[in-house]
Amino acid sequence: MKIRAKFTPILAAACMLAFLSLPGFARPSDPPQDQQTTQTQFPQKGEQQKVEPSSGKEIGKGGEDVGKGAGKGAESLGKGTARAGGDLVTLHPGNAAADLGKGAGGTAKDIGVGTGKGAAKIGKGSARGIGRLGKKIVGKGKKNKKEPDVAE
Repeated sequence: MKIRAKFTPILAAACMLAFLSLPGFARPSDPPQDQQTTQTQFPQKGEQQKVEPSSGKEIGKGGEDVGKGAGKGAESLGKGTARAGGDLVTLHPGNAAADLGKGAGGTAKDIGVGTGKGAAKIGKGSARGIGRLGKKIVGKGKKNKKEPDVAE
């Protein structure tokens, strides 16, 4: 019974690790084609071409946003704590409590915003990577399917 109790969290952790590592192995679903067969379409003068980042870059940008939020939160907490310390030294306990509260509130806001933006980008990139992987596994999305002639 003890072995089974230890096995369940290990299995859950292994499944989570495998699920989260799938986007790292994802590749574009369309393989590169020869230059002779591709037709290049240039945007017209007034148009700009919209380029979507790959799933890996999207996940990386999400991690970057989470880090930025944590950094801004730490900065806000540091400023609030420093101001509160200065107010305590100058015998202004009311202002110290207000500054400490502002610093804590700014920390929560910055971390929440950064984490929210980062999680959204990580989720979007992961979904795109898993979708491409699913298309590869199922075999959908191939435009030029040629069936062999069996009549001969």
